[in-house]
Amino acid sequence: MTTYWKLHKVAILLGVLSVVLYFVFAYQLIRSDFIKLITIYAALFLLCYKLIQFEKFNTRLLFGSGLIFRLVFLLAIPSLSQDFYRFIWDGQMIINGFNPYLYLPKEASSELLSIIPHASELIVAMGELSARNFSNYPPINQFAFATAALVGGSSIIGQVVVLRLMLIGADIGIFYFGRKVLTKINVSPHMIFWYFLNPLVIIELSGNLHFEGFMIFFFVLALYFIFKKFWYWGAVFMGVSISVKLMPLFFLPLFLSHYNYKKSIAFCALTGAVVLASLLPFVSTAMISNFGNTLSLWFSNFEFNAGVYNTVKFLGVQLDEKPWEMIKTYGKLVPIIILTLVFFTTTLRNNKNPRILVASMLLILSAYYLLTPTVHPWYIIFLVVLCLGTEYRFPLFWSALVMLSYSAYRFEETEEVLWLIFIEYFVVVAMLIYEFLRFNREIFLIRKNQEKTR
Repeated sequence: MTTYWKLHKVAILLGVLSVVLYFVFAYQLIRSDFIKLITIYAALFLLCYKLIQFEKFNTRLLFGSGLIFRLVFLLAIPSLSQDFYRFIWDGQMIINGFNPYLYLPKEASSELLSIIPHASELIVAMGELSARNFSNYPPINQFAFATAALVGGSSIIGQVVVLRLMLIGADIGIFYFGRKVLTKINVSPHMIFWYFLNPLVIIELSGNLHFEGFMIFFFVLALYFIFKKFWYWGAVFMGVSISVKLMPLFFLPLFLSHYNYKKSIAFCALTGAVVLASLLPFVSTAMISNFGNTLSLWFSNFEFNAGVYNTVKFLGVQLDEKPWEMIKTYGKLVPIIILTLVFFTTTLRNNKNPRILVASMLLILSAYYLLTPTVHPWYIIFLVVLCLGTEYRFPLFWSALVMLSYSAYRFEETEEVLWLIFIEYFVVVAMLIYEFLRFNREIFLIRKNQEKTR
């Protein structure tokens, strides 16, 4: 033990300091205190970097540290997001026999208010925006919420703990299978620590209970089976991942060029069948309409921490365009642009190569997040995972800078600080361009040298 301390005392001290800062973040921070928030976050990111730098091949120490950092949040009520109140509401709806896609919390009947524990508190706490819209969380999410309601009982903190343990379990799964996927595509498995120790991941998933972690776990599991040549299991888990969050749906066309014609059709069909099967307990004409309408709001009504959209809006305002009309037009264009990119990425890139397949996914999702009007900090976590299987590192910079968007919550009324958003996107786009030019130049030089030696 003495020898271990001597060899790793710096890393251990860094870990202890991280635990203290995570504790302060979990139990002594309010969202409006932006200076405190960003200072602690910056310190945690620096500590994460130094831990990986000093001990990147010490798997036990870094895994144990990441697990302890997550457990610090175990009994904390999320301080940066109120979304979990809607999770609890939806879960309680399901276990009491109600379809969460068919009822607005704001219009809850007296029967619902009497059945659901803390109903009035939940409706107020989830916020006006959530309360007046139908649920937009896909079916596997809903099963997780129902599990929390069953196991956690009527206690809000009890249900929070269950949700948190599920997400910590998902992160352990991502760590385990993520290392296997990285090894399979000839990437050093220690790179997974840029996910497992990343403060954005720990704070937004284990801390604020966003279910990107569940989606990513099933997505990584799908990649594991795909690269192991078990395409049918890959399709099943890809379908489950889509049924947690819809984002992997963008990637399905890529498999048309990853597999041959028959296998690619079978892969997509099986994935679709899993998604449809998950919908069966909830499906109805009204459910499809409500879910679709709520989903469309993300493209045409909401805006937060936007990159390209903020630039377009600024230019539009100079030309006397009305922002509330412009976002509706812009929101219709984004899916068209992304689908066009998906088409060219599918047809022009060699997606049979696993590394290129993952890079194609990173390209598509990065383009979407740069274009979309709404980019919450936890969205970037998916990019962090994808970039680990490529040469690109700009998502790691984005994960360090995206918390600048929380400056919008300094006051009771949300008000974005556009110069901070500009810094975030300037650095991210600059890194993206630099890496793109650098890697493509290297590829060009390699090909040129190969031609000379022929």
